[in-house]
Amino acid sequence: MDVSSGLRETDLDDLAVPVAGEAAVRCAQVLADAGMRVTRQRLALGKMLLLGDHRHVTAEGLHEEATAANLRLSLATVYNTLNQFTEAGLLRRIAADGIKSFFDTDTSVHPHFYLEGEDALVDVAGGLAFSKLPDPLPGHEIERLDVIVHLRRKRP
Repeated sequence: MDVSSGLRETDLDDLAVPVAGEAAVRCAQVLADAGMRVTRQRLALGKMLLLGDHRHVTAEGLHEEATAANLRLSLATVYNTLNQFTEAGLLRRIAADGIKSFFDTDTSVHPHFYLEGEDALVDVAGGLAFSKLPDPLPGHEIERLDVIVHLRRKRP
């Protein structure tokens, strides 16, 4: 399979950064398909987020991971890139505790457990079923449903 089939050779020449390697080409294609210009920062973070297993990340956690991989990115750049990926539909923002946002690489509608005190977001296995949703207010429609079940460890 040609991973660059959606990108024409002239498209690769027009990118903001050179793209080398199969993972970089695949990531550049994902970004281009989302209507995003490929930059060094987007390509680096995109390879970390968009090509691997499904995961939940915070900006701080991703910044630490990028730093450990010798990527020189500021925390502000990580925040901005995560927000851009979210606006482009590549990630889904989950505000678990009202302060910190998680970014989910699975953009489908699905419920989560938030583990209080462990600062972790986990998908609810098997999903969740509702027998009835509330009617939206007049002149409105339901855009999405975010369900976060907050858990804490049992006290002995």
